[in-house]
Amino acid sequence: MREDQRNLLLAMALSLVVILGWNYFYAKPHMDTARQTNAQLQNPSTAQPPAAQPPATPQQPGAQPGVVGAPPVPGAGGPNVPPQAAAAPVILNRGQSLAASPRVRIDTPSLSGSIALKGARFDDIGLRKYRETTDPASPMIELLSPSGSEHPYYAETGFVAAAGSNIALPRPDSLWTSDSDTLTAARPVHLTFDNGQGLIFRRTISVDDQYMFTITDAVENKSGAAVTLYPYGLLTRVGKPVTSGYAVLHEGFVGVIGDSRVQEYTYDSIEKEPKATKTYKGISGWLGMTDKYWAAAVIPDQSVAVEGRFSSTGTTTKTYQADYLGAEKVIAPGASAEVGHRFFAGAKETQTIDAYQANLGIKNFDLMIDWGWFYFITKPLFWLIDLIYRYVGNFGVAILITTVLIKGAFFPLANRSYESMAKMKAVQPQMKELQARYPNDKQKQQQELMELYKREKINPVAGCLPVVVQIPVFFALYKVIFITIEMRHAPFFGWIKDLSAPDPTNLFTLFGLVAWDPTQVPVIGHFLWLGIWPLIMGVSMFLQMKMNPAPTDPVQQQMFAWMPVIFTFMLGSFPAGLVIYWTWNNTLSVIQQYLIMRRSGVKVELWDNLAGLFGKKKPT
Repeated sequence: MREDQRNLLLAMALSLVVILGWNYFYAKPHMDTARQTNAQLQNPSTAQPPAAQPPATPQQPGAQPGVVGAPPVPGAGGPNVPPQAAAAPVILNRGQSLAASPRVRIDTPSLSGSIALKGARFDDIGLRKYRETTDPASPMIELLSPSGSEHPYYAETGFVAAAGSNIALPRPDSLWTSDSDTLTAARPVHLTFDNGQGLIFRRTISVDDQYMFTITDAVENKSGAAVTLYPYGLLTRVGKPVTSGYAVLHEGFVGVIGDSRVQEYTYDSIEKEPKATKTYKGISGWLGMTDKYWAAAVIPDQSVAVEGRFSSTGTTTKTYQADYLGAEKVIAPGASAEVGHRFFAGAKETQTIDAYQANLGIKNFDLMIDWGWFYFITKPLFWLIDLIYRYVGNFGVAILITTVLIKGAFFPLANRSYESMAKMKAVQPQMKELQARYPNDKQKQQQELMELYKREKINPVAGCLPVVVQIPVFFALYKVIFITIEMRHAPFFGWIKDLSAPDPTNLFTLFGLVAWDPTQVPVIGHFLWLGIWPLIMGVSMFLQMKMNPAPTDPVQQQMFAWMPVIFTFMLGSFPAGLVIYWTWNNTLSVIQQYLIMRRSGVKVELWDNLAGLFGKKKPT
């Protein structure tokens, strides 16, 4: 096998590994999740509502689910927060759940919803700028939901007392009073709760024009004895969320506490920890839960030590919780104490998340976005695409321009690669002569071959270097397109309305003329997502392969001939933005290789190979 063919084969093998991995970790899970979601939307009655919800936090040994127990000892075995009230046995719709408590309305440019005065919980958050589909009239994304609804998801802050204390603290059913009925970016609200035993709890809540709430919890001691309290923040989610199912994307618990690296646990993996709990200690950080594009996180004062925890409780219906507990606050009679928290609930916009990290000093907050192993490539690549987008106004065009810049950056390497390939072709007669001279001495053949390479200044591995180097770039671009919310519902031209989703057209429906879904075919359905752009990509790959002479080995010939077809089917379920990138990259590679080979005086095989498809090639 000639060296250029070997390099091309290596490139194809590496690419095949990428594609097979993608289909295993992405395409089939994506199909299964989409099919399950569609079935639930079409048949709401088949969705299994959670049973009576267990307490949102662990209780003392012997406490029964749904029964309020005494507060556990702070700091013993992890953060402990007040026990939750028993859940209603009947699942209510969202409107009924919201009506169960008086509320303070949230009205900002980015958020809508309300804060429940019963329990002073953040349990109703909608994202004004984001819709469920590309249709601007589709429902707004609802991030948080109140207790009693089908899938409760809420946050709260407050104080917990030491074990054995009989202090009456605010509970989930405690009713707070507010000085305003609306929270805006320009006007905070002030909540008050009097426990009737000399302790007055005050809470000030403000919000910016994006997704960050700032909370100040204060307690005034008008009793005759000192009290010891511990501040906490928690985020609770009842029922296992429906996740995308992508191994290449983290969804679940996420956070950083102290000097620990970013901690990521899926809803399943937390169950494998002792007592389904993982704890951390340190100064600064944050804890939360992340979906593909949305997240919520509770954030302690960045200057104080806290104990953080991820946990899961319950049997039939799981309750997942991220929480932290701060150091004790001893409040003398006549004195008061206060503690600050922040709460993030919103879209994982890169610029917004980075600004919070920089301006608020939240440690490693940017890792809420799953940039992956190639973080050092992925994030700068996103910055470049986003910068270009600001000038051209189209992320698809920005990807095309970025591809040109990447090709330009790798041009010296590609140039040496193609020049090396040209030299390899030039010395083919000498290589054949060596094989004929030493037909039974492979070691001597190899020694002479190395001398030939050295004499002619040929690097035999140069041909595969551009492929190897660009694999991390490919993964980084895939990450950018797949995980960044900026790419969500970003249109290109024509029928591509969402670069983060597969091409919506399909060859097997005659591009919409036949009403059936080929992706539901068992076993092979995820390979039948074959739109127009994957077909164009297949043609570009076919032309790229025809740039080189056909292998002499019949098996290799068949493999080379079928490879573009295989890749076309495999790439059908990729996000359209990635398929467009691959097509454009193939096209640029063909042009680049053509020009370099012509400049090096090496024959371009493309035209002869194409002519050979339609008739006998003339003997040379």
